[in-house]
Amino acid sequence: MTEPTDAAPVSQTAQLYDNLRAAILTLDIAPGERISERGLEARFHASRTPVRAALSRLEREGLILHEGRSWTVTPIDLDEIASLAELRGVLEPAAARLAVARAQPDAIAAVRSHLDALRPTPDRQAGIRMGSTFHLDLAALGGNRFITDAVADALTRLERTRWIEVRTPEARDAAWQEHSDILDAVQRGDADRAADLVAAHVAGTNDRLLGFIAQERRRLRGAGMAIVGAPDLLAGGTDADARAGAGAGVSVASGGA
Repeated sequence: MTEPTDAAPVSQTAQLYDNLRAAILTLDIAPGERISERGLEARFHASRTPVRAALSRLEREGLILHEGRSWTVTPIDLDEIASLAELRGVLEPAAARLAVARAQPDAIAAVRSHLDALRPTPDRQAGIRMGSTFHLDLAALGGNRFITDAVADALTRLERTRWIEVRTPEARDAAWQEHSDILDAVQRGDADRAADLVAAHVAGTNDRLLGFIAQERRRLRGAGMAIVGAPDLLAGGTDADARAGAGAGVSVASGGA
């Protein structure tokens, strides 16, 4: 009779983790918003142990911060975004070169089939899923699990911002085409072209994101999003300005509109 009792907290923790992670990554819970343990206990009819276990797991992923007795959703950090772009700019071209050298034709064809199945991408969630899946598939083709794990971690940390970057159907179509061009180069065995296209894609994604935040920073902060770091990238904003929306408790259901 002990197994169901022991399994219940584990199952409850997993469900809480999945629900909270989805709410944070889709911006339903805004960057900078405070999270109450008691509020989560009441909302999900959960005990304290699974709530804390779920929060600790999210903290390890860098999605929330633990400050004393309170929890806060990690702000969107422009310095972190820039650092992750640098990391991806090194790792993903290397992964593309390894894919050309190591991947079997049937493995490449499977990635092509998966990519083609995701076009057109009618909604934002599908577009984000497409992007994450493609970049993980490309890394996996290279056959280096440490690169794949590092790319996966970077994508998790960037997922909230990607709800902003792929905000329009045109942006999602452009991302799909760039992914397709990269895979074409891998299929042709052109390592230099594949690496160059990946590097340009990562840099372009970063530039579009920062450009949008610079353009819409006041509206984003007004919606309760805490944006910190690299104030020069916000066209004259300051860290104090960027934190103005922190803790406002405003849910943003659809990210950048």
